[in-house]
Amino acid sequence: MTEQFIAVVPAAGVGARMGANIPKQYLMLQGKTVIEHTLTALLSHPRIAQVVVALGPEDGWFADLTIANDPAIIRVNGGKERADSVLAGLQACQDYKWVLVHDAARPCINHTDVDSLIDSALTSEYGAILGCQVRDTMKRTDAQGNIIATVDRDLLWHALTPQMFPVKLLTEALTTGLADNANITDEASAIELLGLMPKMVIGRADNIKITRPEDMPLATLFLQQSTNDNK
Repeated sequence: MTEQFIAVVPAAGVGARMGANIPKQYLMLQGKTVIEHTLTALLSHPRIAQVVVALGPEDGWFADLTIANDPAIIRVNGGKERADSVLAGLQACQDYKWVLVHDAARPCINHTDVDSLIDSALTSEYGAILGCQVRDTMKRTDAQGNIIATVDRDLLWHALTPQMFPVKLLTEALTTGLADNANITDEASAIELLGLMPKMVIGRADNIKITRPEDMPLATLFLQQSTNDNK
């Protein structure tokens, strides 16, 4: 039997940059909320057995969603920061060796990318993440917005999710990082703080994270193709 994995979806954020009156994961796309698309994509993958959703303490939306009643979903209370929410979710993952962490606001995740991530992570004791190579010319500025350098983009990547790590290693990395008040921007950054090097796996550029209002039309455009690919 193919090994089964568990995923953690931190969903305690409010998405202030969207300028909406509800958290961005509950905005509607093609008749469903963003988080419903995300969870459906994960749960429909044959190698993902369960998904842990870390919710904000005052979340008043998730319980009303049909998918909230799926027996494969585990709900936990998230924290103030992303790392707190992921760490809370990891407490429900102790029966698994490996965990995938995926953004609630990335509804266009493709099953082929998930397979590539899993296969690559399993060859590395430090895990792996999906990423997309930088295509544009990269500039560095000073604090006043003046360009001070053009950055070599050949080895630069946009970090995507899911990101996959051994449960025990990620738990240690996040616990240590939070105790040290480190700047943990994603799960890989916590692993890196331990001096370890996860693998980078090429992912699709349409695996966008909904962050600003202009991302919604793009997600709508990409979602239909992503849904077809996941069937």
